[in-house]
Amino acid sequence: MVLLQGVLLSALAATGLASPSLDVSGRNSARQAAGYSPKQPPLKTPWTDKVGTDPWPEHPRPQLQRSQWQNLNGVWGYQNASSLDAVQSPPVGQKLGQEVLVPSCLESGLSGIQGVYTLYSWFSNSFKVPDAWKDQQVLLNFDAVDYEATVFINGKKAGFNRGGYYRFTLDVTQYVKVGQQNEVLVFVHDPTDDGDYVIPIGKQTLRPSHIFYTPCSGIWQSVWLEAAPKAHITKLDLDANMDGQVNMTVHTSAVNATQNVVVTVHDNGKVLKTHSGPSNRPFQFNVESPELWSPDSPRLYNVTVKMGSDKVQSYTGFRTIAKGTVDGVVRPILNGEFVFMFGTLDQGYWPDGLYTPPTKEAMVYDLKVLKELGFNMVRKHIKVETELFYQACDELGLLVIQDMPSLRPSQRKTNPDDCSSSPILPDDQQQAEFARQLDVLINQFKSFPSIVTWVIYNEGWGQITDYHPEFELTDRVKQLDPTRLVDSTTGWYDHGAGDFSDNHHYANPQCGTPFYSASSSPYDDTRIGFQGEFGGIGSNVSIEHLWNNQAAIDTINQTYEIDETIDAWNYRSHFLLAELQDQVKRFACSGGVWTQTTDVEGEVNGLMTYDRRIKRVDEDQWKKDIQGLYDAALARSNTTMSAS
Repeated sequence: MVLLQGVLLSALAATGLASPSLDVSGRNSARQAAGYSPKQPPLKTPWTDKVGTDPWPEHPRPQLQRSQWQNLNGVWGYQNASSLDAVQSPPVGQKLGQEVLVPSCLESGLSGIQGVYTLYSWFSNSFKVPDAWKDQQVLLNFDAVDYEATVFINGKKAGFNRGGYYRFTLDVTQYVKVGQQNEVLVFVHDPTDDGDYVIPIGKQTLRPSHIFYTPCSGIWQSVWLEAAPKAHITKLDLDANMDGQVNMTVHTSAVNATQNVVVTVHDNGKVLKTHSGPSNRPFQFNVESPELWSPDSPRLYNVTVKMGSDKVQSYTGFRTIAKGTVDGVVRPILNGEFVFMFGTLDQGYWPDGLYTPPTKEAMVYDLKVLKELGFNMVRKHIKVETELFYQACDELGLLVIQDMPSLRPSQRKTNPDDCSSSPILPDDQQQAEFARQLDVLINQFKSFPSIVTWVIYNEGWGQITDYHPEFELTDRVKQLDPTRLVDSTTGWYDHGAGDFSDNHHYANPQCGTPFYSASSSPYDDTRIGFQGEFGGIGSNVSIEHLWNNQAAIDTINQTYEIDETIDAWNYRSHFLLAELQDQVKRFACSGGVWTQTTDVEGEVNGLMTYDRRIKRVDEDQWKKDIQGLYDAALARSNTTMSAS
């Protein structure tokens, strides 16, 4: 067994490049881009050539914004490292051999590296702390580094983080020099599925093949600085329900102290409510008659929180998601009414950026396509996105089913004694780390109103079956976030945990029905009947719209079904959606997930091609078929629902 070294620290490193000049507003006023150029990816999107060297300029944390911040995205120094031992000898004051675009996946074309087996890496940059910040705490934020990151500031070890999908913040005040250039070095170790490592990786693999894709290593989400008072707000837990009750916890840097915080809910400059409460403890207050958030009307309200000299901006939406019985069938209930949840399996992969969308515009484009077709939900499949993704879902009115990134999926090991094989599953320490990172997922994202369901296990990947850990993990999630539903096991090994009886079946649905296949479990009428995956039908396209990798092209026929023309693809789609509609009418189907939003590498079963240049959908037909699902669900209850 190989264990990740707990001594590893991840650090953004200083580089010998000319240092970027930063202004207090948070934008880079100049960039040194010499030496960096993107590699030619196997496929480009309409946004590939728009990325430039100033990527992702938006404030990356929409629910806790301060006015004083600086974006550190752009061209950094990079060099490959040979082993874990490299972290013991940080290249302080040295110019690294290559240049890389941050944020990006090292394996992507946009990174300028397009590496393979990038298990160990150094990153470097430098920044200037403005004189105006001299009496403030300087906070260095990494929104996602895959997988272990060790950070050095001016040659001193400043922090460590493990987990490839989540943000972490380092208070680097003691390491920086105000008004001067400061070097930041980051050592990254990303084993993916190398050797005996069993860590949350989703669909990533060092050996891409059909439904498992090119990995993403390194700093793949934004890096940024902010200034805050010594006693400052670190996190907001914010839930607003359909009755107008706001439930809050304002976490602070002084975790063992309590200070007064003032919360103001406002709308277009009009103050709706001001309330005072204690920091680091839950408190509640009410807003009178708020407009509710839903897919039909994604109403959001601004929130300002003050504590001493610290002031942050946030937002919320008033809504309640629950489980209830409607006409004898257990249903998901949004704001007191049955909501039929219908969306796509959304992998969040891009041919030019892999895990990192080329731009925010590109990322939101996918969501707008879904919304315009009539989908009211998206299942974020075993990947976690930038917080700007969830803000976009909040604003557009898309329900989110959020997966926990799975442990090593569908891989087996061979016993050398008898050549038998068994699935690669976590040991006790690895399972404990999976549970810890599940906690981190819930705690970071539980204030986004669009998220309505957490998924723990997908199709048994990394799921221990000698006992049933999903029961304990479900209780754990419910304790951390009692406001949402939990789909404990979507597909395969369902032992009765959680709120959903979730079936996966390709291509035809089996949603809440009295029939099922060997890979799923019988419908359990004490829980919500749900079609967690179906569809998956594909149609091949010309080479200019394919991931131009021969190994991927060779596996295209492994797609669940290949339709020879777009007309045939739309005919089959209509047939399958009509079958799902019939199950809604006859049985106990409360929602479904169509596979998938776009093609990914060797899969050609998306509503759009991987480059987002071709839509396969007959839009009029799809809009009618999706509305037909909502209409059929409405006929089974006394609630009001639409596809808008």
